[in-house]
Amino acid sequence: MPEKASEEALRNRAYWDRTSDEYQERHKEFIRRPEPRWGVWQIPESELEVLGDVFGKDVLELGCGAAQWSILLAEQGARIVGLDNSERQLEHARELMAEAGVDFPLVHSAAEEVPLPDDSFDVIFCDHGAFTFSDPYRTVPEAARLLRRGGLLAFSKLSAFAAVAEDEQQRVGPILRRDYFGLHAIDDGDVVTYELPYGEWIRLFRANGLVVEDLIELRPADDATSTYWDEAERDWARRWPSESIWKARKAG
Repeated sequence: MPEKASEEALRNRAYWDRTSDEYQERHKEFIRRPEPRWGVWQIPESELEVLGDVFGKDVLELGCGAAQWSILLAEQGARIVGLDNSERQLEHARELMAEAGVDFPLVHSAAEEVPLPDDSFDVIFCDHGAFTFSDPYRTVPEAARLLRRGGLLAFSKLSAFAAVAEDEQQRVGPILRRDYFGLHAIDDGDVVTYELPYGEWIRLFRANGLVVEDLIELRPADDATSTYWDEAERDWARRWPSESIWKARKAG
């Protein structure tokens, strides 16, 4: 564990160590598909083309959970490293790796200060991982440090639209309930998540030598199902973007 991990990172570690078993059991069939998929609605990577061909590339999943994504990319020929803040999540990852017959390094660390060398990776990504549960003002500079010149940073998370439309039960609805300006740490008492206004994300990327290539706003199909959100929330997500995938590249 990095010595400078924040209090919030330690709280989030304890949360995921405590809830990992239930989370993996609830969602295992939904998120263990035979191909990479993004987000709450599991939209295929083959449709979105976020990462492209990863064969032979050094790839870091920053907040890998049980490594479902990393296992699939390893099978595609990527040289994967999986990092997670929760040791219990990494125990699940080891089980799934053994089942799949793949092997790659797993790092137990918060994403705010990663114990890996500069310029180590061609691609850094996560799907509702570290960029949801780590402070972006610390995690974006770390990602930029770890990327090689020309390297790709790509991550999905709930959108700022969803952040301002959540009620006390963390369900989205048509009423704005949280201020947009000043979005940063959102503490629900158990876990701390993070969001920024769109312009602040762009300024943060630019300040760390990252050039934005795309902002993909995910929209589920009208008959989509999910183990995360119900039909009413799906209908909301068809009207307003509930999730975003940011793509940024380190300047060459």
